[in-house]
Amino acid sequence: MNVYDAERMADVLVPLGYELSDDAESADLVILNTCHIREKAVEKVYSDLGRLRVQKNEHEKRGERMVLAVGGCVAQAEGEEIFRRAPYVDLVFGPQTYHRLPEMIARAHRDSGRVLDTNFPARSKFDTLPAPDHKSGFSAFLTVQEGCDRFCTFCVVPYTRGAEYSRPARQVLDEARGMVDAGISEITLLGQNVNAYHGESKGEVWGLGRLIAALAEIDGLERIRYTTSYPADMDDELIAAHRDIPALAPFIHLPVQSGSDRILKAMNRRHTADDYRRLVDRLREARNDIALSSDFIVGFPGETDSDFDQTLALVDEVGFIQAYSFKYSARPGTPAAALDGQVPEPVKGERLTELQNRLNAGQRAFNESCVGIVMPVLLENRGRHPGQLVGRSPYMQAVHVDAPAETMGTFVDLEITSAHGNSLGARIAGQSDGPDQKRNFG
Repeated sequence: MNVYDAERMADVLVPLGYELSDDAESADLVILNTCHIREKAVEKVYSDLGRLRVQKNEHEKRGERMVLAVGGCVAQAEGEEIFRRAPYVDLVFGPQTYHRLPEMIARAHRDSGRVLDTNFPARSKFDTLPAPDHKSGFSAFLTVQEGCDRFCTFCVVPYTRGAEYSRPARQVLDEARGMVDAGISEITLLGQNVNAYHGESKGEVWGLGRLIAALAEIDGLERIRYTTSYPADMDDELIAAHRDIPALAPFIHLPVQSGSDRILKAMNRRHTADDYRRLVDRLREARNDIALSSDFIVGFPGETDSDFDQTLALVDEVGFIQAYSFKYSARPGTPAAALDGQVPEPVKGERLTELQNRLNAGQRAFNESCVGIVMPVLLENRGRHPGQLVGRSPYMQAVHVDAPAETMGTFVDLEITSAHGNSLGARIAGQSDGPDQKRNFG
């Protein structure tokens, strides 16, 4: 979502004469678009600001001005604290206000003072943003939902992104058509809680499954993905979409966080481990080649060895093909930060290592199971070696293949020939049958 937001900020700034630069040292405007989900990410913001202060001072010595801005969730959460810790910052604005960047920048230049905008405007920013400018690339992100009403006790999203908001279906469809007209053939739908989507359409309310069905009718849109999902909001219509819509990738990021019901309750997750298992069974009944990734937090306050063992058991049973796993990080203002039973850092570290070893083994096993399969891959980038192109499989694995330059930007049927920890090797299907019988994807 931060990638999408950053792209839209660039679109907003074009009418002011700004263009993207790869060189922060010579830039007139530098925006740090930030995430507040982990403490380390917050401290990195202040570290980067210290580095940029040197460049800002160099501009001033030359009689020039560098406007330095902090946007996103850290800006929303920290507010005035950023000005206190980094008084050389010019702008601080939250994720719901970046459509007002032109006004903020004008105020900063006019008043030569600090500008703070962390309000939650009554009118959605999406109603006033210009049309996206997709000048390059073959896949794109599209935000359809923001905010969260679930209030997991470890999470800052409801406080930094606000209440759940779903864009009207027509607005989403129009933006998607514009993307396809610009050459995009794969779209990833984004939301903090994307499967809670409830967008208005001509007096009706559409869920995510119905929205995906409408998107799949756009000629030229060949693959649809979505992230991030909340287990309790995975409804029948969305599950059926995985069965019925070929363009919908057979891959779901479905965070479970823990395998212990006691910890899930303390997290306010609104599902049990068995609820999650039953949901996985329903998804696999709908499409037998569907695969899952997930999020895990180890060392949540009060987590015992038994709780952690239940998480390992769930990992073994479900078989996740990818996962993000972290040590619990107390976020200021969240209920979990005040809970008793904070787990010592060494214990968190040991548990995280054990969990990641288990997850990595599962990822490697899945990658190896892909050898011999023919699957459609959108080739998006050049590889490190001459004649090599790189794309993503339906399951989000990086796939490397020697292929003609003219196949860039197209879906190509590739036979997987080798598996690595984080990627796959392939050849164009039909180039060489090899000794084994090939299996088709799907």
